[in-house]
Amino acid sequence: MPREVEPSINESQFLHHALSQGLRLDSRQPYQLRTIELDFLRGSLGAVECRLGQTRVLAQVSAEIVRPLPDRPYEGFLNVSTELSPMTSTHYEAGRTSDEQTLLTRLLEKTLRRSECVDREALCIVAGQRVWSIRVEVHFLDDQGNLLDCASIAAITALRHFRKPDVQVVGEEVMVYSMTERVPVLLAIHHTPICLTFAFFGDDSTPLLDPSLLESQLCSGTLTLTLNAQQEICVLSKTGGAPLPADDIMKVVMIGTQRVKEVDAFIKKELERDEKKRRVEVR
Repeated sequence: MPREVEPSINESQFLHHALSQGLRLDSRQPYQLRTIELDFLRGSLGAVECRLGQTRVLAQVSAEIVRPLPDRPYEGFLNVSTELSPMTSTHYEAGRTSDEQTLLTRLLEKTLRRSECVDREALCIVAGQRVWSIRVEVHFLDDQGNLLDCASIAAITALRHFRKPDVQVVGEEVMVYSMTERVPVLLAIHHTPICLTFAFFGDDSTPLLDPSLLESQLCSGTLTLTLNAQQEICVLSKTGGAPLPADDIMKVVMIGTQRVKEVDAFIKKELERDEKKRRVEVR
């Protein structure tokens, strides 16, 4: 398996010198996100490409009717799968699951499933017999740092953009209507969990929100917060061995609650813009 190219000594020294001066190499402020862009695939509901700076992630949502678990007859399913390929970065290998992919998948599942953002009871069609199984496929297209945050934005936006076919139960028969027969139905989503990652460098330098690829490689640890616009912490995950004082954690939580409101408002605005665009195309 190709190894990740380590940053040079000059790159490391230059980055740390810049941080000691309160500067970032891409001219951002310490708590500033890179520019977020959302592209909705034409002719498809639930397919969204998110760009966070030059980091790119594609999320696609699909649905199928399955049988529920015997001990949860009223609940549908929400599953997450990820794909890291050599297209993402040269040190990833096709057909092999890397440790990073396993970590990303686990954190995305926590973000989307443990936070209970999707009402799984609303996915029930016939209790104990038929429920919807929602699948979120996340494809990492370009790794320029902070894949997790970009993937979380893409995934939750795709879920909010997705519509499942309308169904009707007649006796024991379940009739599924196409999009041309009946208007498809939005998923019941309670809130919008979004990951925000801060990089720490083990010294007195300020934590950096949304670390770039070089910052991610050289930091001593990261703290990922999964927050929503209601200022609730859904998931907290720390990587790296650098100890974090409680004051630093509280500080980034306060910063994160403000930034997540901005991201949530941006997602809502982009969804409304795409909805208006689709209505014009239908006319």
